[in-house]
Parts: sequence; structure tokens; C-alpha cells
Amino acid sequence: MQIGTLASATGLSRDTLRFYEERGLIRAERSSNGYRVYAQETVQMVGYIRTAQKLGFSLHEIGDNLPALWDSPNPDQAVASLLADKVAVIDRKIAELNALRQELLERVPASCPMAQAPGSRSS
Repeated sequence: MQIGTLASATGLSRDTLRFYEERGLIRAERSSNGYRVYAQETVQMVGYIRTAQKLGFSLHEIGDNLPALWDSPNPDQAVASLLADKVAVIDRKIAELNALRQELLERVPASCPMAQAPGSRSS
């Protein structure tokens, strides 16, 4: 299928699809007239990319993970593992934000809230 058909099928712009191709996220063959020709499976791949982005994965992370998913004998398990890893990252960020929140709350009543609090961490 050509890029216009893929754009219609995925709801993405041609520019976004070209960007994905430049980043190595999707692949296209070139026809004799130079037009991009995408395999039908590209629609599913674009859907995966969009879902991964909605779940908090960056395009860099998605690109890094695609080869492992393509080569995996059990892609469902590979995706589940990636999701579990992402949950662990989110849990660490939540813990860091909770610690920062607590430090901010401790500083609110201080006479000089920006002074280094005793026993607080330094950044």
C-alpha cells in the first residue's frame, strides 16, 4: 500500500509516517517510480507504536525494543516483560516524587524555606 492509504488506515499524517520510517520504526520498499510501498502488516505495527506511546514509551524506547520483539519466539511474553519493566520505572518515579513532596511539605513552615534543611538530601 502507498503512504496515502497507510495514512488513511492509521489516522496518521504522511509526515508522521515518514518520520517513523526515518527512525526505523516502520519499513517501506520503493517502487520503480520511487513511491513508498508498505506491507499490510505496517498498519498493525503503527497501531503497536501508537499504543506504546500512549502507555508512556518514548519513540526511542519503542525503536530499541522492536528488534527484540520481531525476533522473539514469544512476542506476547516479550511485550509483557516490557510492560512490567515500565511499571517498575514508574514505581521508582512515584517514590522519588513522594520523597520530593515530603521534603517540600517539611520546608513550607520554615522561616526560610529555601535554606538547606537539616538532614535533607542535596541535589
